Amino acid sequence: MSLVPEPFRIAAFRSYWLARLTTTIAQIAMVIVIGWQVYGIARQTMGIKAASFQLGLIGLVQFLPLFVLTLPAGWTADRVDRRYIGRAAVTLEALCAALLAWLTWRGAITLPWLFLVAALLGVASAFAMPAMQALAPNLVPRKILPRAIALSSISWQVGAIVGPAVGGYLDAIAPHLTYTVATALFAFSVLCLFTIGPTPQTGVERNRHPWKQMVDGLHYVRTNRLVLGAISLDLFAVLLGGATAMLPVYARDILHSGPAGLGNLRAAPAVGATLSAAWFSVRPLKHNVGVKMLFAVGVFGAATIVFGWSRSMPLSLFCLALLGAADMLSVYVRQSLIQLHTPDEMRGRVGSVSSLFVGASNQLGEAESGLVAAVIGPVAQVVSGGFAAIAVVLAWAWLFPELRKARTFDVRPQPLTETAG
Repeated sequence: MSLVPEPFRIAAFRSYWLARLTTTIAQIAMVIVIGWQVYGIARQTMGIKAASFQLGLIGLVQFLPLFVLTLPAGWTADRVDRRYIGRAAVTLEALCAALLAWLTWRGAITLPWLFLVAALLGVASAFAMPAMQALAPNLVPRKILPRAIALSSISWQVGAIVGPAVGGYLDAIAPHLTYTVATALFAFSVLCLFTIGPTPQTGVERNRHPWKQMVDGLHYVRTNRLVLGAISLDLFAVLLGGATAMLPVYARDILHSGPAGLGNLRAAPAVGATLSAAWFSVRPLKHNVGVKMLFAVGVFGAATIVFGWSRSMPLSLFCLALLGAADMLSVYVRQSLIQLHTPDEMRGRVGSVSSLFVGASNQLGEAESGLVAAVIGPVAQVVSGGFAAIAVVLAWAWLFPELRKARTFDVRPQPLTETAG
């Protein structure tokens, strides 16, 4: 028996995996330095609370394009070859990285430039996320899709481990190096995407109005309570309980660890998540998947609370690794349920709605974190957010009994109805 996981025996999936890995490394390395530069520039003229609010604004600027473009991006992912969308989005990210490398090298970086690039990255993400998520099921047989999702998550999580190191340590050598390396990684990712040949893709109906086709994604999510519950659980738990936006504050003013320490803090959740994803790629979940997802989100909230109170770097790193492992379990279950419950002709539009919820939980969550931290302080914001995430789990277990009753992934997609949209 071959030791190579089944999805890796497929050349197109290997290219997809490498493209996602290198893109993730570049994206997170850029996020590290963008956040550090924003906070550093803001702290020159502002206090901790006001500078924390600037970090929140960066998240808001990235979320707004995602909010505006969700429906068109999902419709595009179901109508246009998903490989083309991925290539175009990653190319835009490469151009953003090159621009920041040039500005930083010249010493001309300013808050307006950083906010502009953050908005462009939001545009790229709005189109890339649904297209890339919908592409993966086209590359592997349905029976091994949960394994492929776990392996795909590993590529993201490994990138999330390497990315902070690339961002933090290269920035310590020379700030422009991070963006230069990110540009090269994005270019390599585009090349990988070009090696993926034509894939089977069920097109949307061409005799219906485009707007109605766009709204179909929202309608499908609204009427499929299992999918709605899984997506919205992540939205509200991470929106209220996320601590990543405050990591520059912890690195600089609470743990006093500098940019290298910030890189370690950003990498810690990915270390836990990678170990979790590696386990699921070998031993995929088979039973009580919904209850396990709810429990994982509860652990995420508890680990966030302890991290918020911690003043010890080892304890802080452990808590971040634990919440990363818990979040990965939740992501693994959620993505498997969404992909296996959704017909191929709807995956782009449902994926765009999922991306909107994920973007709201991440980018909008950063804005919420910055705003709350500006009022009550960063530590109180993180701790209260952890308690809020636990409250969300309890509420969702009651509001969406479908989650508690989800036993396995062995289901067929819910068929479309004539009244959709």
